[in-house]
Amino acid sequence: MTKMRPLVAGVAVFAALGSALVSGTALADTVKIAFIDPLSGLMAPVGQNQLKSWQYVAEVANQKGWGGAHKFEVVGFDNKLSPQESLTILKQVADQGIRYIVQGNGSSVGLALEDAVAKHNERNPGKEIVYLNYAAVDPDMTNSKCNYWHFRLDANSDMKMEALTTYLAKDPNVKKVYLINQNYSFGHQVARAAKDYLKRKRPDIQIVGEDLHPLAQVKDFAPYASKIKASGADTVITGNWGSDLALLIKAGKDAGLTTNYYTYYAGTTGVPTAMGAAGADHVKYVGYYNPNNEGFKGADIIEGYKKKYNDDFYVMAAYTGVAMLAKAVKESGSTDPVKVAKAMEGIKVDSMNGPVEMRKTDHQAQQSLVVATWTKVNGKDIKFDQENTGYGWKTNALMDQYVAAQPTSCQMKRPG
Repeated sequence: MTKMRPLVAGVAVFAALGSALVSGTALADTVKIAFIDPLSGLMAPVGQNQLKSWQYVAEVANQKGWGGAHKFEVVGFDNKLSPQESLTILKQVADQGIRYIVQGNGSSVGLALEDAVAKHNERNPGKEIVYLNYAAVDPDMTNSKCNYWHFRLDANSDMKMEALTTYLAKDPNVKKVYLINQNYSFGHQVARAAKDYLKRKRPDIQIVGEDLHPLAQVKDFAPYASKIKASGADTVITGNWGSDLALLIKAGKDAGLTTNYYTYYAGTTGVPTAMGAAGADHVKYVGYYNPNNEGFKGADIIEGYKKKYNDDFYVMAAYTGVAMLAKAVKESGSTDPVKVAKAMEGIKVDSMNGPVEMRKTDHQAQQSLVVATWTKVNGKDIKFDQENTGYGWKTNALMDQYVAAQPTSCQMKRPG
């Protein structure tokens, strides 16, 4: 009789496991997250940094038990910045049983994934996928093309332009603006919003030039720098990112341009090195986080990441994303995407930039934004530099959530 006991115990454990799986609470699961972004080509340095950022925050979450007994693992997939390649990866991810995806580089990719995830979920009940978007900021993704399974962690490009132009409008020295952007959905949205919002806030400002160039293909921006110089612009507004911003600023430096740059992404990989001392006091960015904030909130993450990778942590949306996902898993008592997505609607977390709320109406994160200027590190209010340049970001303005908040045209269709 005693010999039977292990078998009986085994059956009891198996039964418990079975009932846990049926109820969707699952025992201590590892939640796999597929990171789908460029890990090769001109934008690889940006993608590599972002992948490590998600992986690092997942490690912190696991150590601190953010998801209760559940752990998080982020797996990288190289989409070569191609919407088509991303859709192929999405199918592979679904076949591997991965139920959460993150992506950020390129709204052209984001729009394709948003649509494909919606269609996949409609056709495959019980195998739903949730898409966490950390940097694809075309406003349409949470407006006309909004979808229940898509959650945007970054502020969209209209929100950033609202904050940027609110700050810029107060500067009487800005008289002539040049717009240069990448020729795809996001670049078009930046140019449109810049023109609309400046007209509303500072109708006296002249737009003296506008360019749209191919995404991640231009290797020499000297001709663009010459055009900017010839236009007499005192200010450049650009949504460029990655090599397209690093090379633009480098060309401006070589051409002796003294214009001020208002950017979205001057804090991303490669750009700080390209700017160096020449960008000091000339380059600004609008975004959701500056490590040189009052009280240096988030310093533990910045320092821990630097120690581990000898790189800079700037993708704060990775922190927000893992925090929201972990809280939703904990609150729903499940790792099932259907239950987790429901719990993520309206969820609030305390992120590295303060409170962030996932607005229920359109799944657009609402958060404070900052405008900052590239400045020499002084060890006081500017403690953290970037890319070991000795320069970092000085906060000019901190905008509360309501400043950048935008209405939405989203008509969210919810499952069931």
